[in-house]
Amino acid sequence: MTVSTAVKWAVSSMTGAPTLNGTAGSMIALLDAFLVNGFGTKAVDSAQVTSGVCRLAITGGSAALDHCVIQLAGVTGDGVVLNGNQRVKTAVATYVEFACDLPDGPLTGTITFKIAPLGWEKVFSKTNVAVYRSTDVSGTRAYYRIDDTQTLYARVQMYEAMSDVDTGVAVSPQAPIGGYFWHKRSAAAATGVYWALFGDSRGFYFCAAPNSGSAPGALNGYGLYAHYAGDINSYRSGDAWSSTLTGAPTTTYSDINGCVFSTAEATGLTLIRMSGGVGAAIQVSRSVWGGAVSGNASAHGPFPSRADNGLRLSEIIVSDGAMANFGPRGAFPGAYHCTQSGVLAAFGSAVKLDDGQRSFGGRKLASVGCGALSGVAVGCGFFDATGPWRA
Repeated sequence: MTVSTAVKWAVSSMTGAPTLNGTAGSMIALLDAFLVNGFGTKAVDSAQVTSGVCRLAITGGSAALDHCVIQLAGVTGDGVVLNGNQRVKTAVATYVEFACDLPDGPLTGTITFKIAPLGWEKVFSKTNVAVYRSTDVSGTRAYYRIDDTQTLYARVQMYEAMSDVDTGVAVSPQAPIGGYFWHKRSAAAATGVYWALFGDSRGFYFCAAPNSGSAPGALNGYGLYAHYAGDINSYRSGDAWSSTLTGAPTTTYSDINGCVFSTAEATGLTLIRMSGGVGAAIQVSRSVWGGAVSGNASAHGPFPSRADNGLRLSEIIVSDGAMANFGPRGAFPGAYHCTQSGVLAAFGSAVKLDDGQRSFGGRKLASVGCGALSGVAVGCGFFDATGPWRA
């Protein structure tokens, strides 16, 4: 049985996860790990396939969590086909398991695994500044420049082309000058904050709780923002200009504008060009049922629904400008807005995975608390943690 590894995720509570804090360079280190290098390399004591499940015996635990994607290396012999990405079925302190199609028997080799990276590339860099790009040739492959020279936030920009870390063509957003703000921490300090990342070969979501009261391993009720860099799922066939960037427009760490789970407004959302390819980057509108913060909306009443105990989710649609004038351009991949209220009480503010139902059958949905950054969360947004996100 083949299990999709198209979507990968990581969270700060993983053992040995990179620390995001109020120091220059901490976001670059985190993005290097998630996008390019992976993290948490672990030696395997022994490996055995039994009834379609490969068990990796380990000592002292690992970074792996249930349903994350690991990258296996060092397997030799007939098991060499397992080297590469594998979706974890079960992860405990003494072993990690995943499904496979090999016959029963031990694996050979000096075997290791780590949390798998998205497979992006870091094309340019200098001290505390980096430019990342997708390697997926089916996408637009825009350049995303991260200036992490400040302590409290990074400045994030999108380019159509670049020749070095500081030089490029058609930068966006055009306002604020210097790019959007991805906030790291409300105050300068080495203490880490809670973060989560979800992505595929063409885009990723960066979620963080910058309030200094949060912690890497326990969110303590605070809300996270969710910003996106990558291609939307465009409704236009062959859309070569679907690269997107979101972020806060101000230095205020509690600014929720640009979060994909916030209210339906244009501030903090940029597409690299209109769908026809004419002109420069544009500010775009998002549209969801109800318009309020995800999981704190009233469009479909309280959770759970009375008729079927259901959770109602909506695609997050974006336009070529004002929605009323241009209509839908496409949707954010893998992210879903909840159109009900009372969701936070059921799911909590920290990342939590649950089994999907109906159209999400066979997938895991990850909930994250959202809607407030200076205090406790008020709602929940949802990510498809299994994928694939794209047809």
